[in-house]
Parts: sequence; C-alpha cells; structure tokens
Amino acid sequence: MPVTVLSRCQRFSLRRVPLELLIQHYGEIAKAEGVSAEAVAIALIARAADGSVRDGLSLLDQAIALGGETITEMTVRDMIGVADRGLVFDLFEAVLKGDAAVGLQRMTALYEGGADPLMVLQDLLEFAHFLTRAKLAPEAGADDPMLAGARPRALALAQKLGFPVLARAWQMLLKGIEEVQTAPSPLQAAEMVLVRLAYVADLPPPGELVKQLTERGESVQSNPAASRPSSVPTPPSGGARLAVSLDAGSAAPRLAMHEASAPAPALPQPQSFLEVVELFEKHHEAMLRAHLIAHVHLVSFEPGRIEFRPGIGAPRDLSNRLGQLLSQWTGTRWIVTVSGEEGAPTLAEQSAQRKATLESEAAQHPLVRRVLEIFPGARIEVVREIAAAESLAAATSVDEAGEGDESR
Repeated sequence: MPVTVLSRCQRFSLRRVPLELLIQHYGEIAKAEGVSAEAVAIALIARAADGSVRDGLSLLDQAIALGGETITEMTVRDMIGVADRGLVFDLFEAVLKGDAAVGLQRMTALYEGGADPLMVLQDLLEFAHFLTRAKLAPEAGADDPMLAGARPRALALAQKLGFPVLARAWQMLLKGIEEVQTAPSPLQAAEMVLVRLAYVADLPPPGELVKQLTERGESVQSNPAASRPSSVPTPPSGGARLAVSLDAGSAAPRLAMHEASAPAPALPQPQSFLEVVELFEKHHEAMLRAHLIAHVHLVSFEPGRIEFRPGIGAPRDLSNRLGQLLSQWTGTRWIVTVSGEEGAPTLAEQSAQRKATLESEAAQHPLVRRVLEIFPGARIEVVREIAAAESLAAATSVDEAGEGDESR
C-alpha cells in the first residue's frame, strides 16, 4: 500500500498463538463438549493449526465428527495425513545410517498408509531440531506429549550423532521441503531428498576433511615421491596445478593433475557511448537502454569511465547499474559517475535535432518544393539519408534511374 495511505492507518501486528496455549485451549473445548481426547491427538491438532486458533477449531470439529466421543491419535493422523512418530523415527535412523534402500522402502510404506510426503519431511526436520536440542540439554522437550514415547530413543541417538551431521541434515531437509512444495510429484521429490541425505551420511564433517587434506598436503611436501600414486604422471614444468579430490567410496583424499586453464580471452570494450547503448541492446536490457537514450546527458567518455548528468526521468541507481553491468559484460572495471555539468544533449534529443535539420534541408530542395506546390496539403513524413551524392542525383531523376524508392 502507498506510504501516504499507511501513514493514516492504525496498524496491528497479530502474532501466532503459542503451541502450548493452543493445546490447553483445545483440551478445554473438548472437555466442555464432553469429548475424550488423547493428549497426543490434541497436540497434533494444535501443531497442524500453525498458530491459528480458528484453523485448529476447524480441525477439532472434524476430529469430533470422525471419532465421536473419543478422539485418538490415529484418528487425527489419518485425518491430517501425519505419519506415525515411530515410523518416521525409523526412517530418520535409516537415512542417517546411509541405507538409502531401506529409507525409500519406509517412505513408500508411509505414503501408502496415507502420509503426506511434505509432512514426513517436516517431521524429519523437527526430529533434527529436537536431537540437536537434546544433545545440548537432555531435558529438552520433556513437556511435549508428542515426544513422550520417543524421548529415550531420541536421547540415545542424539549422543551418537555429532553437531555437524545434525546441522547438515537440517540444512538439506530445509532445502528439500522447498523442493517438495514446488515439484510436480511430491513423493519423487521427497525420495530424492532422502537419497541425498543417505549419500552424505557417511561423509566426514567439513572440519575433518580440512584436517585430512592438510595432513595429506604436508606429507606430499615432505616426501613427494612416496606420496605420489604410481598412476599419476610427474607434473609438467609448464605451470600445472595440483587438485585434491575425494573418492566417493572413501574419505581418503587422492591426487590428480590438471593442466592450468588458459587465460580467458579479453572481451570487447565499447569505444563510444553509442557502442555502450548497442551493448545493452545486445544483452536485451531494453529498459536501461531506453534510459541511456532518453535521460543521459554525456559529460565525458573514455573506455572504462563514463561521466554524465541524469535527466529528470532517470532512475536513481542508473550509474550503479550501468557500472555493474558494463564491468560484468566486459571483464574490466568501469567507473560511472554523476556530474553536475550540463553535458551534451541526450541521444533522443540529438536524433530529434538531426531529424528536424534533415526535414528543413529536404524542404528547401527544388524537387521537393515543386512536389509540395503541385500537391496542396502534402507534407514530409520521413527523411532518409543516403550514402553518396550519386545516389541522391539518381534519386532526383526517377524517369532516368527508375529507382524511386531510394529518393529522399
């Protein structure tokens, strides 16, 4: 909304209702309605409400309609498509052990049982967060009814996993949820996320990789002949570089030789402001090209440096965008500054002035004047410049040259 409207409004920022308060509220409503509800079932409804009291009440109403006087955990899970916590925990363990086949089998079983792939990944994300908290504070989540049965198992797993593994799993699951939300097939996207998690499960943490590479590099420097594999040729003397890579089957680094890449060829540099405009046209920057033509009064130009006075309609960041794009396209740093000097007319103004001059010269031509006298009301619409005086002479003699379409 426009700032002028917002300044005359009173704004209220509504916050999401905490999960604990929602659980208490829905429990009291179920008790008032004479419905017996399991604590885990109420917690599932509160979590699915995502901080909205109204959405949670709608889910509670649906659960009462399905379960009658008793709302069980399985009733709510089937209703909202949430998988069983124990099965999701089994999936999480299989993936972190690097067993992709078992992980895919369990994902298929959850999907066939009615679980939503997106909700399964969200549960896995919550597990990664809970395990990280449990590793720091074992009493974390003690009051959460959804974790009541899984706490002993989770605490044991948290002690086995390191912080780098949990942080990596969190990041990959977070990215995977975005992919599932936009993928044509959520199940296929979720399976690909599980495969990636299983693939990197047995990789060492980044710190250990750096340590191994450092130790390997020191051993190579101290004894190059003993550390070099027999299959690797001797480095040439022409500026080759040494690349260290990891074999997918083990964490031990191996050495490979790659010839140094040739320097990148120099990119063409615009030699005039007109060539700058042509470069923007080449890269399909139509809006900026229009601003360069209509709103730039050039003060000075040399390759790598432009000074101009912006017109009234020029955007405020025109100089920054012009310098960034030119530096990117040419591979050379361009300095674009704004000046307070008058500068030259814009390209649009120069074009208009040239057009007016040509029309004035054309109107003074004897042949054109004769045509205007013979045809009252006629006017000059377009004036086209021709390359040579001979073409002009030929154009003025239509009967002799027969090329009337080249006339001015």
